[in-house]
Amino acid sequence: MADVHPEHAQLQADRIYLGWQYAMLYPDPGPAPKRPSPAETLAEPVTVDPAWVRRERLQEDLLNRPVKIVGVFMALLAVLILGLGVGEIMGWPFVVIGLVATGGIAAICAYAVHQGERALRSRVREQEARAGKQREQRERELFLAQEEHAARYREWAAKREQYDKQLTWYAVAVPDEIDRIDVAGGTLPGWSALITLLGATRLYSGGHLTVLDLSEGAIAKDLIELARRGGDDPLVWVLPTDLPRLDLGATLPPEAFADVLAHVVSVSEEHRTTRDLSFDNAILERVLEVLGENATINQVTAALRALAQVGDPRDDLRFGLLTATQLERIGTLFGRGVTDRVVIERAWALESQLRKLETLGSEAVRLPPARLRVVSMDRQAGVFGNRVLGTYVATALTHILRQSPASERPWYHTIIVAGADKLRGDVLDRLMDACETSQTGLVLTYRSLTPTVRERLGRGHAAVAFMRLGNAEDARVASEHMGTEHRLELAQLTETIGTTVDGLNGSYTSTVGEGAGRAAPEKDKDEGDLKEGITESTEWGRRASKAMGEERVLHRSREFLVEPHQLQQLPTTSVIVTHATAEGRQVRLADANPAILTFPKTTLGEFEEVRRVMLTPAEPDLPPEADPFPPNLGPPPERLDWRRTP
Repeated sequence: MADVHPEHAQLQADRIYLGWQYAMLYPDPGPAPKRPSPAETLAEPVTVDPAWVRRERLQEDLLNRPVKIVGVFMALLAVLILGLGVGEIMGWPFVVIGLVATGGIAAICAYAVHQGERALRSRVREQEARAGKQREQRERELFLAQEEHAARYREWAAKREQYDKQLTWYAVAVPDEIDRIDVAGGTLPGWSALITLLGATRLYSGGHLTVLDLSEGAIAKDLIELARRGGDDPLVWVLPTDLPRLDLGATLPPEAFADVLAHVVSVSEEHRTTRDLSFDNAILERVLEVLGENATINQVTAALRALAQVGDPRDDLRFGLLTATQLERIGTLFGRGVTDRVVIERAWALESQLRKLETLGSEAVRLPPARLRVVSMDRQAGVFGNRVLGTYVATALTHILRQSPASERPWYHTIIVAGADKLRGDVLDRLMDACETSQTGLVLTYRSLTPTVRERLGRGHAAVAFMRLGNAEDARVASEHMGTEHRLELAQLTETIGTTVDGLNGSYTSTVGEGAGRAAPEKDKDEGDLKEGITESTEWGRRASKAMGEERVLHRSREFLVEPHQLQQLPTTSVIVTHATAEGRQVRLADANPAILTFPKTTLGEFEEVRRVMLTPAEPDLPPEADPFPPNLGPPPERLDWRRTP
């Protein structure tokens, strides 16, 4: 039988881990069978009752009393007759006759008494023999009961050992054909757990990860610390502070750059049509043609101000944002009259929106490559400004992916967008299409199920992960999507640990800003122990180590149906993973807590795989390549160093 314990398994690069499923392959055998006690079995000694003996003897005495009296009387009479004969008062012939008569009667009485005594002793011996047989029977029954108990105890002990040593947490991985994961609902701590688990397993298996955090919460903070401990040196941008050092999109051609900026402008206008975007795109393309390649955002805004006739263009000439030739060409880009007024109004609107990106890439420096990149929004900035910045990053990523060749390994590069419901639907669609064509994994998390999100939830080859849904309408939509007939098992440990991490403290620390040191990782550091890193580097690991001491919660669970009110009360780290299969919709409940990987009864195999292996008779000559859980004593050397890219 294959060994499926975690120390004999390893992360698989082609698997996406979303959590851990709690399941018991073997039921609890209950308490040990009670051993038959000799004290209880032989509590009442099997012997002749002395009271019965006394009663029998009393009865025998009562029956023999007349006989004894007659016998004693005859004996006394015989003595008297003998005395008369000796005293020659009575003749010896009469004495002899009297002695014979009285002696005979006395002898008969003595014999009768003796026979009664013999009968009494015989009855007592029969009772003693019967008691002995009963005692032997009880001892024989006790012996058989103890033998039966020993057999049942050995069977119980085997089941108990099987129960105690069985795995309780199984990996929940998305199928191979899945290219996107939609996470609906959840809290910031829940997202932090999910992203830490997904990101850590991706990095440890040699992949690359990009996190676009629009949630305005430090949900990837634990992941960053874990990556640093693993030997990586993540890049973290905190916008808008690090906007001058963000060079994303700097190498895009003018047509793609114009398209990106047109979508950025549309972020505040939810009902804009494709025609409106085309109009803005046309204006920006012509402006970029005048400015030439490698035009910056502040040059674009300067050109739009000149086109919209806002401010004094001589200021832009003095600062070197425009040249006199460019200013003259901009003035003749469009005709005069009504059309000119429309262009002026749109140019003014474009300039007002793009001003938030004027410092983009103005202080860009060449940064060393990193396998973990995090772009986050500062919660101190304005809500609208963060939406503009988030839209720009998402759209620029889309164009970069469209220009990149398709990866040979699906999910080798994974993009996580936290708070994707803040992006327009068309921006999401373009990002999804770009990730699909480039074989890039995509994880989208939504705080609420807006109409835009509902239209795209689970579309195509996507799995949906539902977390806690605070809104009743969202919970109803989710339950209808999965089906309320599914019964799921929730571990008490999930509820216990989930309540200990109520929120996220702190914020991101930029690694690209001024004064942000990027220390080189130590080369001689042991970087391969992911479980130790989770325990020491994440809040989840520290909390879980305390909960593991409470044995009473390790094997308790409860079942619930997929109903709206249950979805509103899910623990923080609970994830209901569902996707469509040929046999119907598959629904599984997982715990996204990354610390569960450190538990001694956690395996990287999925429950159905492990059950199939455990319940199938072992083949004696199973080749190693046919074993789904090969007995490796540790990760291969190339997976010990996170900095190495396969």
